[in-house]
Amino acid sequence: MAKEIVRVAKLQFNAGQAKPGPALAGLGIVMPEFTRQFNDQTRDRGSEPVPVAITIYKDKSFDFKLFTSPASYKIKQAAKIESGSSNSKTKIVATITLQQLEEIAKYKLIDLNTDSLEKAMHIVAGTARNMGVLIEGWDNVVEAKKEAARLAKEQAIADAALAKLEEDAKAAAESSKEFVEAEVVTEKSNESEEE
Repeated sequence: MAKEIVRVAKLQFNAGQAKPGPALAGLGIVMPEFTRQFNDQTRDRGSEPVPVAITIYKDKSFDFKLFTSPASYKIKQAAKIESGSSNSKTKIVATITLQQLEEIAKYKLIDLNTDSLEKAMHIVAGTARNMGVLIEGWDNVVEAKKEAARLAKEQAIADAALAKLEEDAKAAAESSKEFVEAEVVTEKSNESEEE
C-alpha cells in the first residue's frame, strides 16, 4: 500500500551545504536526517545551487528528488558574471558561445519538458536573453547590441521627460500653495481693517 502524501515542497540549497533551518522547519520532517542525505548526495556538485522536491508522507517520512542547477546559474557561470541585466532590453551584460549554450542545454535536458537538444537550446537561449546575455552564433549580437543601445537612449529620454514633468508639477503645487497662503493673509488683513 502506498504511503499517503501530505505535501511536496520545492526548495533549493547549495550542494553539500543544507542545514536545519526555517525552510525545513515547517515541513514536519526530521531535519538532520534530510540534510545528511541531501549533503551526501550533492557533495560532488561543488557549491552550486541544487533545487530539490521533497515529498512528505503522513508518517513524517520523506523522499526527495534532486534537479539540475538553474539555467540562470549555469549561464552566469559560462559568462563569468555575478548577475544578469536589470533590464535585458536596454542592457546587454555578456555573451556566451554557441558551444556553451549547447553544453548548458545538454546539462538541463533531463529536467526540461523535451527530449530535443535543439528545443532545449531554445529554452536556455530564452533564459539567457532575459538575463541580458547573448549567444554568439545564435543571436545577431551586433544588431541586438544596437537595438539595446537605441532602447536605452529612448528610455533615458523618457525618464528625463518624466523627471521634468514631476519637477514642473512640484513647482506648480508650490506656486499654488504660495497663492493660497497669500489669499489667506489678504483675507486676514481685510478682516483686521474691517474691525
